[in-house]
Amino acid sequence: MAVDVVDTVVVGGGGVGSAAAWRLAARGVEVLLLERFAPGHTNGASHGASRIFRVAYPEADYVQLALRALPLWRELGSVLELTGGITHGRTANLDPLAAALAAAGTPGEWLSPAAASERWPGIRYEGRVFHHPLTGTLHADNAVAALQAAAVAHGAVVRHETPVTEIRSLSDHVEVRTAQDTYRARRVVVAGGAWSAKLLDGVVALPPLRVTQEQPAYFALDHPADWPAFSHHLAPEDGYPSGVYGLATPGFGIKAGFHGVGPECDPDHRDFRPEPTQLAALRRYAREWLPGVDPDQFTPISCTYTTTANEDFILDRVGPVVVAAGFSGHGFKFLPALGDLLADLALTDARAQPRFALS
Repeated sequence: MAVDVVDTVVVGGGGVGSAAAWRLAARGVEVLLLERFAPGHTNGASHGASRIFRVAYPEADYVQLALRALPLWRELGSVLELTGGITHGRTANLDPLAAALAAAGTPGEWLSPAAASERWPGIRYEGRVFHHPLTGTLHADNAVAALQAAAVAHGAVVRHETPVTEIRSLSDHVEVRTAQDTYRARRVVVAGGAWSAKLLDGVVALPPLRVTQEQPAYFALDHPADWPAFSHHLAPEDGYPSGVYGLATPGFGIKAGFHGVGPECDPDHRDFRPEPTQLAALRRYAREWLPGVDPDQFTPISCTYTTTANEDFILDRVGPVVVAAGFSGHGFKFLPALGDLLADLALTDARAQPRFALS
């Protein structure tokens, strides 16, 4: 088997790997991106028509990361539409969220449930309602395609349907093997999503990663109206498995889902079928809290979450191996900025930020 020499290999062509390939290639690096599936596949966590973009976090470093991503999303074209977003819930303490945004120079506004209902009648509200304008919708499939196109425009090579079978970390380089080829590179960025633990077994010691199959759904609009992206903090006594997020998805309706409570799964052996108890609970939520949708007209969605125990990301380097893992549930909005952080780790002496370090 011939050995091809390249500067940097990126393993995984979902959102994170594609962003890393773009930001590396934009710095003049020779990049080869290897993705195991065909373009537009539905096996991982980066497919579909909508993801929420927001800067509204109570943690200052996540606020700054989202603000860093925003101009880069705009550089990619029309993949982001700002709609505004609201967070509410009678038991939620939203003061840290508002304080973090005000400290970053992007304050939001407080609304009463009545005022929010007048502005966005498709949602029923409880407690104080916090609105932030720098929130919107990313078209996931188009975003990944745009990230890869930007990488290619800067000279990167993208190869789909090329599963990586082995990664070997040697003293001064790495070997990345596929069924047909072996690549020798100065470094590798591994952004394998649900396959991260399998790809890095024996290469890098990862903390536990939980892979789950999540079951959001699109609900048909009962009547047209403006919709913000929304996050509803629910109390345990409400009888739901978690809080609910949602957003308008043109052509599909309103996407709504629970957060990170799907059944654990092996990404190579998924059934893609919705879990009936959670789907019934989601329909009940739509009936109780989303008067602007028809809870009986819905289309289930299946995707994977890959998360760490505290839901912080892993962005770190061990020798020539740069690790990117654990992004599901809230990572998509940050993609271009994550690509920059990964390029820093790959090309400079930058150390991992403490929140994102392996240890």
